[in-house]
Amino acid sequence: MKVSVVIPTFNRAKFVKRALESVLAQEEAADEIIVVDDGSTDETREVVAAFGERVRYIFRQNAGVSSARNSGIKAATFAWIAFLDSDDVWHPQKLALQKAFHETNSSFLWSHTLESWIRNGKPVKQKKVHRKVSGEAFYESLPFCKIAPSTVMIHRTLFETLGVFDEALPVCEDYDLWLRFLKKYPVGLVEEVLTTKYAGHPQLSFSEHILDRYRIEALLKHLPDSKVKEEIVKKRAILHKGATKHANEEVLHFCSMLKVRLGD
Repeated sequence: MKVSVVIPTFNRAKFVKRALESVLAQEEAADEIIVVDDGSTDETREVVAAFGERVRYIFRQNAGVSSARNSGIKAATFAWIAFLDSDDVWHPQKLALQKAFHETNSSFLWSHTLESWIRNGKPVKQKKVHRKVSGEAFYESLPFCKIAPSTVMIHRTLFETLGVFDEALPVCEDYDLWLRFLKKYPVGLVEEVLTTKYAGHPQLSFSEHILDRYRIEALLKHLPDSKVKEEIVKKRAILHKGATKHANEEVLHFCSMLKVRLGD
C-alpha cells in the first residue's frame, strides 16, 4: 500500500517547513511527498528546496486551495492520497496507523483520524458536536464539515468516480467533497489523535452565516433528498437573518433565489 502526500501551500514559508518535517518524521515513510505552491511570493520555494529530492515541488499561478489540491491529485503517482494543509502537522504514527487500518479494513476506500486543535498557541477543547463521524455518515455530516483535510487518506477511485474539489467554492470545498463521497462510500475512522490543526495566524476569514451560503451551494447538489432540503431551509433562515442584519443585498438576493429554487 503506497501513499502520495499532497501539501497545498500559499505564502506559508514558516509553516510549510514544520509540516514537511512532520511528514518526514513518520514512523512509516510516505512513498511520495508533493508540495503544490499556489503562487507564493514569500520564501516557500527556498524552504522546500532545502529538503532536496525527498520532496517534489510544483509551482503554479494562484488559483486557490481547491485547485492546488486538485493539481496534487493529478500529479500523484500512487493509488492512495493523503492531504496535509501546510499550517498543520502529523504525529509520527499517522501514516502507519492509517495504513494499518486500511489493510485490516479493505472495504473502506477512505478514512480520517482524530485531531487536536491549537489556536494562538493554546489548546482548544472540542465540543460534543465536533465528534468525528464514521461509517455511513452522510446525514450526520449535513450541519457542517466533520472531516478535516489534514486527517484524510483516500483511494484514487473516489476521485475518479465522484470528482475532485469544487474550484468554484472559496470555502467549504472540503465539506462539499466529503458529502459527495459519503453519499456513496462509508468513511473509516482511526480513533487516535494523529493530526494537530493550527489556527490564529492569518487565514481566509468568513463569518459563520456566510459559510452557510457555501454549505448550501454544496447541499443543492443532493436535492431532492428531503433531509437535505430540511437542512437547506434551516441554513437559509440563518443566512437571511445575518444578511438582513448586515444589509448584505447580494446574500439577500441569494436567499430569494433559493426560496424559488426550493418551491417555498
